[in-house]
Amino acid sequence: MNSAQRHEVAAMEMRERKRVTDLLARAEREELDAAWEALTEKPVAQPVRGPETGLVMVRGRIGGGGSPFNLGEVTVTRTTVRLASGKVGHGHALGTDKQRSRLAAIFDALWQEPGTKDFVERTILAPVAERIAAADAKKAVETAATRVDFFTMVRGEDK
Repeated sequence: MNSAQRHEVAAMEMRERKRVTDLLARAEREELDAAWEALTEKPVAQPVRGPETGLVMVRGRIGGGGSPFNLGEVTVTRTTVRLASGKVGHGHALGTDKQRSRLAAIFDALWQEPGTKDFVERTILAPVAERIAAADAKKAVETAATRVDFFTMVRGEDK
């Protein structure tokens, strides 16, 4: 494998890992708890960092494309754990729920394990992605109902 191919594989792995950490960060506490209970063998997770809570500056843009501005600060909890296999997982969650952040980190590490990757995909990631897609579709329908189409009428003498 040449360096360009290795670079492409690494980029693909980074995109996939970003997808996983994004979905785990958006998972509800109940979804994470249910997946934890569904595990037949609970992993031992050694804390590496946290859980710790802090503030993160949120930036916004007017209309999605304007100049960025500081919108304000939000509370975020982060956790890093190491499984007995050596895999390290990172979890982030808005708010102060330390257990939610810890479970997200554990499931991130389990996703990296070949033996439990499918379990994490099937039990957590797919349902969270479906919930988010359904919420987005509902919001799109509600927004479309309030949409106003503007048009210009052509007057007879303007032809």
